[in-house]
Amino acid sequence: MDSDLLHTEKILADRKVFFLDLKENQRGKVVKITEDVAGNRDTIMVPAEILGDFIAALQDIQATSEGS
Repeated sequence: MDSDLLHTEKILADRKVFFLDLKENQRGKVVKITEDVAGNRDTIMVPAEILGDFIAALQDIQATSEGS
């Protein structure tokens, strides 16, 4: 997939590293989320147009996990 990297973030968590990359290609913008554990990588792609819904769902999960 030919795409341009617009922004990247890196999160360290114990033995895991998460990469969040905002990319753009001919089909639009996506957030590529990659988990790296000891060289093994898993990736999901989230279309930018549903990013607000994705973040809201994560915030709901965070609130539930904190017992709010």
